[in-house]
Formats: sequence, structure tokens, C-alpha cells
Amino acid sequence: MHTANITLDMKGTTCPGPLLGAKRMVDDLDAGQILLLISDCPGTRDDLYAWAKQTGNAVLQAEKLAAGGTGYYIQKGQGTARKANVTLDMRGVVCPGPIVEAKKLLNGMQSGEVLKLISNCPGTQADITGWAAATGMEIAATVVIAPGEFEFYIRKH
Repeated sequence: MHTANITLDMKGTTCPGPLLGAKRMVDDLDAGQILLLISDCPGTRDDLYAWAKQTGNAVLQAEKLAAGGTGYYIQKGQGTARKANVTLDMRGVVCPGPIVEAKKLLNGMQSGEVLKLISNCPGTQADITGWAAATGMEIAATVVIAPGEFEFYIRKH
């Protein structure tokens, strides 16, 4: 569960209102801070993921709220694109495939280099976290680039 620095309730507002409101709020946050956007507009989800991908911000989590609407936890990015030495796109490959291939690449990389692993396997997020902890790799960042689709920035130590 993420903790928001600020909450913006946009229930009852039609698209693109929630996205525009979120953009204004995120612009005022410091890098790494989190906005909780609450919206009941069905188009908000797609708008937010597309916007986050273009701006370097991250939608960390989306959840249905008991009080109605969906809560989107949006983390302000660093303002610069994340850098990776190697990109491994494993979309469509089921677990443990993404980790097996990431391990092969990381074995050939130098200490401090970063691998960007892209995966849409539902188990990858939990698998990557456990694997990184067991092997001493660092998860420098995890970014949701679309619903169920992640970029993992893994730094070799």
C-alpha cells in the first residue's frame, strides 16, 4: 500500500478533467512524492497510463475504493528518463522466463550497469522482488507502463 502526500477527489468529473487535475497537482509535487487521484470516469485509467508513460511519472497502483471510484497512486518522476544499459522486452513470456533471461544478461554485465526488463507476466513483480533480494541485485525502479505491464530497472552490484 502506498501513502499519498496529497489527495485529489475528482469523482463526478468527466474526462479529461481528472487527468488535467492530476497533472496540475503532480507538477507542484517534489520528485518521488505521491498523489492519490480519485476518479469515477471510465476513461481516466487509460489517460493516466498514457500520460505517465510520456512524462516519466508512474502510476504505482490503482484500486477500487469502498466510497466509490478508483484511487490512482501517481508518483512524480525525477524529470529525466530512466537510463538503462540494456533493455530486455519479455512481454508475452510467462514466468519464470523473464527472470531466467534477465539473469543471463545480468551475468554478462558490469557492476553498476542497469538492465531494463519489460514484462506483462502477472507473477513477475513478486518474482523480481524476491529474486533481487536473494541475489543482491538492486531494483532501482519499477514503473507501470500500462495496466499489468511493468518496467523493472535492475542494477547489478
